[in-house]
Amino acid sequence: MKTLTGAQIIMAVLKEECVETIFGFPGGVIIDIFDELARTDIQHILVRHEQGAAHAADGYARAKSSVGVCLVTSGPGATNTVSGLASAYMDSIPVVALTGQVPTKLIGNDAFQEVDIVGITRPCTKHNYLVKRTDDLARVLKEAFHVARSGRPGPVLVDLPKDVSQGKARYKSLPKPRMPSYNPTYKPNVKQLQRAVELVKRAKRPVVFSGGGVILSGASKELTKFAKRLHAPVTASLMGLGGFPGTDALWLGMLGMHGTYRANMAIERCDLLIGIGVRFDDRVTGKVEAFAPNAKIIHVDIDPTSISKNIPVTVPIVGDCRASLREINGLLDDEKVRFSKKSRKPWLDQIEKWKSTQPLRYEQGDAIKPQYVIEKLYELTKGKAIITTEVGQNQMWAAQYYHFDRPNCFITSGGLGCMGFGLPAAIGAQVACPDRLVVDVAGDGSIQMNIQELATAVQYNLPVKVVILNNRYLGMVRQWQELFYKKRYTATDMEYAPDFAKLAEAYGALGLKATKPEEVVSVLKQGLKSPGPAIMDFWVAREEGVYPMVPAGAGLSEMLLA
Repeated sequence: MKTLTGAQIIMAVLKEECVETIFGFPGGVIIDIFDELARTDIQHILVRHEQGAAHAADGYARAKSSVGVCLVTSGPGATNTVSGLASAYMDSIPVVALTGQVPTKLIGNDAFQEVDIVGITRPCTKHNYLVKRTDDLARVLKEAFHVARSGRPGPVLVDLPKDVSQGKARYKSLPKPRMPSYNPTYKPNVKQLQRAVELVKRAKRPVVFSGGGVILSGASKELTKFAKRLHAPVTASLMGLGGFPGTDALWLGMLGMHGTYRANMAIERCDLLIGIGVRFDDRVTGKVEAFAPNAKIIHVDIDPTSISKNIPVTVPIVGDCRASLREINGLLDDEKVRFSKKSRKPWLDQIEKWKSTQPLRYEQGDAIKPQYVIEKLYELTKGKAIITTEVGQNQMWAAQYYHFDRPNCFITSGGLGCMGFGLPAAIGAQVACPDRLVVDVAGDGSIQMNIQELATAVQYNLPVKVVILNNRYLGMVRQWQELFYKKRYTATDMEYAPDFAKLAEAYGALGLKATKPEEVVSVLKQGLKSPGPAIMDFWVAREEGVYPMVPAGAGLSEMLLA
């Protein structure tokens, strides 16, 4: 047992937790921690804004399937992380945020750069801590990582007063935390699994609905095996894209407000819906009373509070998605249950009819269509890139027209819908996967919210690519104004904007622009081949909409079509 400073204890625990990278921004309250960080081999990525640090830690966590870490100072440094933490919380992403705090004797005195960040983030973190004694530091940090990565993952904040990081305490390596009040259920109830199998055996028109929980639990292989065994079509939430191969014949496409016609109609007509790792949020369900009206519903999720929260279910199964699917596949093996393609033919034929009559479509004319850009991006990358997105129409077009065959390749702010997410998340993903191509699909509105992080990419020679679908509007809101507000485009016109290609050059990155359809492929090729960061600015049709679209308050079958 050694006597160490609080800052040394923090570094010791981070090493034990196998932390390789921290995204941060320094300040006076945490200067001791940064000084100690410089003595380790942990990589520090200096962001340009603390929101960028939180989003980068999020992107890193998703791409690497590990815990992302950010380190920021007190006061505004801490409050600037709130949007990033809220986004990670909504999407169940394991992030540990270390925030500086004024010395304990000054807490509550309105000291310089003091905020109650524990109180502020209580609603948008899985758990948070204010460490008041250096003696408690190691235990709290170990608990923070344990809580962040276990059960339903999520962000955890640890607030570190300056005197705690400067103080000294006896330190020894601690075992895995034991928290009697926190025991996530990983193993599902066998009786519930058997009930689910009975419903599966009787179903004529089943649909498998995959969510972010499938990706977080590493259950993609088990899900694919299950769906193929049933010959059941598969749809997914925005967060679930990549959990099932997007080029498979059983793939329906994304579900919900901007889901495919065939996916939404399949939910309308199915007799069994098997939801795995999903929340049934409003963007998926549309009008709750009209959601899957003819179906019995099986719901598998590790979080018991998510089950029947939004949609009543027939068979609830609390457990880890991978463990639950393994058990269900095992029960089907034990009972030698087989499903023939012939028995599914009427159902699959109906789905094929929906697909052929109402496919995703657009018409490429004189102006660049954003869908065309995404299609060409998919072709040139062969579907192998890690795609991050900003939020808005760009996000939906990426989800619709880029086909994800593998998990952890689509990184987006789903639940919170946080504009400014994509670029710092791409930086985090690139750090996590240095040999992969990482592309941020952006809108001209969202990209400006954290465009300063381009300097971070340039400083660390992170070859992230940014594809801007530039319609000079806040496009998603504009689309609603077009459809429901008689084209009164209030506060959505973004005609006044920088020249993004020149701005990229000012940061030291490659800047390219395309204004004609025939320029799209050449600009993409040049930008994607660039050895460093690049911005590709595509001037797309200004009033192009995202379709299908389910209006607010409507059922999934009440889609507006292109």
